[in-house]
This record gives sequence, C-alpha cells and structure tokens, in this order.
Amino acid sequence: MARNAQTRIPCMLMRGGTSKGAYFLASDLPGDPALRERVLLAVMGSPDPRQIDGIGGADPLTSKVAIVSRSTREDADVDYLFAQVVVNEARVDYGQNCGNLLAGVGPFAIERGLVAACDGNTPVAIHMVNTGQIAVASVATPGGNVCYEGDAKIDGVPGTAAPIPLAFRDTAGSTCGALLPTGNIKDTIAGVEITCIDNGMPLVLLRARDLGRTGYETRAALDADEELKARIEAIRLAAGPLMNLGDVRERTVPKMCLVAAPRAGGAISTRSFIPHRCHASIGVLGAVSVATAAVLPGTVCEGLADAGEWAQVKRVVVEHPTGEFTVQLALSREDGAIQVESAALLRTARWLFDGVVGIPASVWGA
Repeated sequence: MARNAQTRIPCMLMRGGTSKGAYFLASDLPGDPALRERVLLAVMGSPDPRQIDGIGGADPLTSKVAIVSRSTREDADVDYLFAQVVVNEARVDYGQNCGNLLAGVGPFAIERGLVAACDGNTPVAIHMVNTGQIAVASVATPGGNVCYEGDAKIDGVPGTAAPIPLAFRDTAGSTCGALLPTGNIKDTIAGVEITCIDNGMPLVLLRARDLGRTGYETRAALDADEELKARIEAIRLAAGPLMNLGDVRERTVPKMCLVAAPRAGGAISTRSFIPHRCHASIGVLGAVSVATAAVLPGTVCEGLADAGEWAQVKRVVVEHPTGEFTVQLALSREDGAIQVESAALLRTARWLFDGVVGIPASVWGA
C-alpha cells in the first residue's frame, strides 16, 4: 500500500437512543487491542476538542463505538463490546456498558447478516462483553427488513421512530460485584452523603442541595460550574476504590448524579455527569441504577423520590435535563427487603450511513 493511501474500514454510523456512534464488525478491526485503540482514536479524531479530523461529534455522547460479532455464548446471538473514545485524550475506555448504543446493536446485527430477520419482530440476545450481561432487544422487522420508522418518542431525540424494547438480565453488580458495592446504603465522603449503586452502571448519587445546588440547573450552567465539578470529581476519586473500581482517574466510571425532588410528575429529578460533563439526558443503564435507588429505602433519594407504593412491577420515571426516562422494574420482597429482579425500557435507533471510514495507512495499513 502506498504511504499516502488511506485505510478503508467498513463502518455504520447509527443513532442509538440519545447517543450516536460508529458500529463495526469485530472482524473489520485489528485483533491486537493496542492497535485497535489507535485505529478507533484515528476514526473518531481524538485527542482534539473538536474531533475535526474524525467522525466524532466533539461530545462524549457522540464519541462512542460498538464492536459487534457473533456470540461466543450459547445464551446470546451477538457479542457487543462498547468503547468510549475520550474526546480530548488519546484514550479508549472499555470499563462500562452503553445502553443507548445497545439499542442499535440489534438492527446492526440484522443489517450485517449476523442474525436472520423474522417477519414481524426479531429478538436479538446481546452479550455485553464489557460486563458480561445479557440484554434482549426486540427489533421490528416487517417482511424480514429492519423498520426504523414508527411512533415511539424518547426525550432527547427529535421526532419518532420504531420502538426497540430492551430487557436486561442480571444487571445488579455487573461492574462492581454488588448492587451496593460499598456494602452500605449510604456513605459519607468529604462531608457529603452519597449512595453508591451498580444496577448496570456504577453510579454515585448525591443530593444536589448538599452541594448548594438546586438540581434543576441547565446542562450549560453545570458544565460552567468549575467549583461544583471539582467537588464532584474529588468525591468520585474517593468513591472509586470503595466501589471495587480501583483508581478511577483514567476511567469514565463511576458516573456521578445529582438528585432532587421531581418537578414534572416523575419519581426523581437528575443531573448526571459522564463523568466530567453534564449529560444532555441520562444514560440508559444510569437511569436503571437511579430508578433502583429511588425505590430502595435508605438511599440519598429517600425523602426526595416519589416512587409510589410498592408493587411487583413498577414504572419509575426519571427526570433529566431534556425530559424523562421511564424504567420498568420487576421487584420482589425477601425478609422484608426489596429486591430488584429485572429491568426493561424503551429505546429507538436509526441507521444514519453505511460505508467506509478512512484512517491514515500509517496508523493501520490493513
């Protein structure tokens, strides 16, 4: 290959939930993890705040990658490895799942021929490699073709699209080893009460009022609040080892979430950080962790959350800066304690383009 040539890599850009990312077949990327990271950095244009020399969107929500292959497990159809490409650093983080990009994995797997489409609706069992969880996506496939248009609306995305229900299995403690990884329903760090929880996404919840904020600030206002972000980051760094995550200075988990009483008829109001910028909405699995904390007695959500009476199947509406996110929890009681058995939610996805992305051959001359 000529030195001035570009390497062409098959790539599909998709919106998944309230995020956007590049979807690849694992076989189209290098097998060596270090080389693969260099390729993904070149694809997205990192490190650069604008990602001007790549297809990233200069935001953590649009600098994401899904790597998909036929599953190595009998209980799944495909394996999905999520990669968060850090915008302004030469770093790729695999330490978490992304439930938003997950919404596009089923359609992508069908489009790429990894899963045969049924006439009507196609279930796709997805092994989330980052944490070992299984999720089942139900993809509309009338006539054996993926349907992207429909009447489902999710906050944070304009218009409507075909619904993609996602049902999660075994989310509790998927990253940290336990639903309450510190062993406590509440802890105190730097004089601030927190709840550390992992029901699909490691999360540290803090009452906004304990940090002198309302919890209803705009995303822009919170991103500009350097004093607040410094306090939150100090708590995050201290919480990491307590949550069995070790030194998290170079990791994007745990996420941080300010909670306040609901204002729009939901169960709890949130402002989540991912982890250093305020999320425009809230991550899928982050919403599951928040909803779980909202129904458990004794968390920092107690006294703020309006989760209603106990029920075996409960819909918990999580408010965020651009609307709300509804999580459906299946609950049980054991020795008087509430147990979360499973979680389900609704997302949408859309194929944006399918083609090849170019990177310098000097990065990878495949």
